Amino acid sequence: MPDSTRFDMSPARLAAALLRALWEVLAQSARVCRELFAIMIPVVIGVKVLQELGAVPYLAWPLKPLMALCGLPPEMGLVWAAALLNTIYSGIIVFLSLDTSALTQAQVTVLATLLLVAHNMPVELGIARRSGARLRFQLLARFLGALMLGMLLNAAYSSLGLLQDPAVVLFSRPESGPDPTLWLWALGEAKKLGSIALIITALMALMRLLSAVGAIGLLNRLLRPVLSLIGIGPAASSLTVAGLTLGVTYGAGLIILEAKSGRVDKRDVFFSLTLMGLCHSLIEDTLLMAMLGAQLSGILWARLVFALLATALLVKCTARLAPQLADRLLWSDVARAPAP
Repeated sequence: MPDSTRFDMSPARLAAALLRALWEVLAQSARVCRELFAIMIPVVIGVKVLQELGAVPYLAWPLKPLMALCGLPPEMGLVWAAALLNTIYSGIIVFLSLDTSALTQAQVTVLATLLLVAHNMPVELGIARRSGARLRFQLLARFLGALMLGMLLNAAYSSLGLLQDPAVVLFSRPESGPDPTLWLWALGEAKKLGSIALIITALMALMRLLSAVGAIGLLNRLLRPVLSLIGIGPAASSLTVAGLTLGVTYGAGLIILEAKSGRVDKRDVFFSLTLMGLCHSLIEDTLLMAMLGAQLSGILWARLVFALLATALLVKCTARLAPQLADRLLWSDVARAPAP
């Protein structure tokens, strides 16, 4: 006779199970937020100081020659610099503050691709380092990857005569007004951090639910052939999915937690972080760039294909490196440390 207690769904037992699961999610979310905010808060303050000192335009100056390689006006370097130091939203604000009426769809698509591949570098590189990837390589991969993809798209669109019509920007330009006080700025940043904490908690709960109903396992099985094809092990599937769909910042909680759990080999963590660095937030950020007039051929399909091919090539190249050299240049053992 089967054990009926196994299927006991009495209200008391169900309530106790739900409370226990809720407590575990909140505790896990708190640990993750502590890890993430330790990276984000100093970076946000540092960027604010640079903005107050008026240093951002000077940081954008070295990018002006690179804009010509991508077929963009030199002032677009300021847009990319703002996104590199902060979020994509910062780049959008700068973009809308400039005269962009002469830009073609191809130019906006190239610029949007630069922003999508390389943005919010202090925070996202900090997340990669905390997960076990070497900072210097991730910086070069993101920056040079964005530049290379931008050059390839520019060459393709120019040679084929594609997307040469004026870009249609759906965002409304912000009205000029006084800069917010330091207190209002701090309050706004605190609200952003609170929103991120809520999103992380919701993601933890969602991942727990999806795991319970078997959706994560199904998704991993669907991704396994693609990831195996480019050389990423099956244990890194959920880690990669989080970055590709949610983005590095919002998926950071899952990324750091999974990387530090020891369940994923440090090589797979590295390859996964590199892949999601080149191509992440496929839904939200892609829609944002589309509202600027960018086309899906570049901001979605070309970005995804480029990231997959680049990661596959990286897997092949690193297989030839001596383990000691790879440990020094590419990854570290921090990814295998137990979660706090």
